[in-house]
Amino acid sequence: MAVGTHGESFMETDPPASRGARPGSAGGGGAEGAAGREATGRDLAGLVQVADRIRGAVESVIEGKPKAVRLALTVLLAEGHLLIEDVPGVGKTMLAKALARSVDCSVRRVQFTPDLLPSDITGVSAYNQELREFEFKPGPVFANIVVGDEINRASPKTQSALLECMEERQVTVDGTTYALEPPFMVISTQNPVEMEGTYPLPEAQRDRFTARISMGYPDPASELEMLDAHGGSSPLDRLTPVAHASDVRELIEVVRRQHVAASVRQYAIDLVTATRKHPELRLGASPRATLHLVRAARAYAALDDRDYVLPDDVQELAVPVLAHRLLPTAEAQVERRRPEQVVADLVRRLPVPSPGR
Repeated sequence: MAVGTHGESFMETDPPASRGARPGSAGGGGAEGAAGREATGRDLAGLVQVADRIRGAVESVIEGKPKAVRLALTVLLAEGHLLIEDVPGVGKTMLAKALARSVDCSVRRVQFTPDLLPSDITGVSAYNQELREFEFKPGPVFANIVVGDEINRASPKTQSALLECMEERQVTVDGTTYALEPPFMVISTQNPVEMEGTYPLPEAQRDRFTARISMGYPDPASELEMLDAHGGSSPLDRLTPVAHASDVRELIEVVRRQHVAASVRQYAIDLVTATRKHPELRLGASPRATLHLVRAARAYAALDDRDYVLPDDVQELAVPVLAHRLLPTAEAQVERRRPEQVVADLVRRLPVPSPGR
């Protein structure tokens, strides 16, 4: 059995059926199984209620983008990090702030600029004249939700300050390691690399983001609603927390217990493996991408009030979870083939396991 980070089993055996209809498992389980199913049902019901409150709060600020809001919430419950990429002015930072303010937890914002230093993010050891010793002054990364605005306007050296904290949930400064309090999520926004004054994110940095989403322009009806909502004060000023950090920690525990059948796990592996062999890609998705895909699928299923993952969940998340990690070949770039198109083609082409297999 292979065990991923956060103590989750990636190749666990299939547990008994829950709620009487879990694909790929045998029914029954006696009184103990019935009690487990009842507890799981209660946990899921609570998760859906809290998630709906958070989603409603965010959608009160972000009009006409339910899919982007759901993906952001999925990444939060999957213990991941979110990259929001799009042109200026479409609500990237607004979405990040709205999600952060919907949860009663510590939130810090970092405005990435070319002159920002790594120590401006992680913190620094400063000499205390009174105590005559060095003391650590934590940086903005010591928060439950860190909003990194325009991350690709900082140099790659500064961007790399997030590598350790995003993967290991800790920060090391001057040989001392400081743990970060859960839940911990980095929500970064960036402009397309073609725009002036931007640096492309290093491959290791991109790989640590669970998913990348784009906001896109709103439809005319949503833009009209936006004009009405933003006529006076910003909707963010009226947004109040609808959940606590402890609620999010409990929801994460529920998501970790989501059942993933062996056939669905193999389907996720096959999808990721196909990116490594694709002739239009010079860099495929990493094993970390496989873990992120399965974790996100667990959260996505839980938001649908299911305690098991379907192949549909993996398909729905394949593009946002995988595409930003891939590098196209020079030939593919000449033909303007984007990684999103390659992943979508793979999803259509690969055989899908039946729910009961």
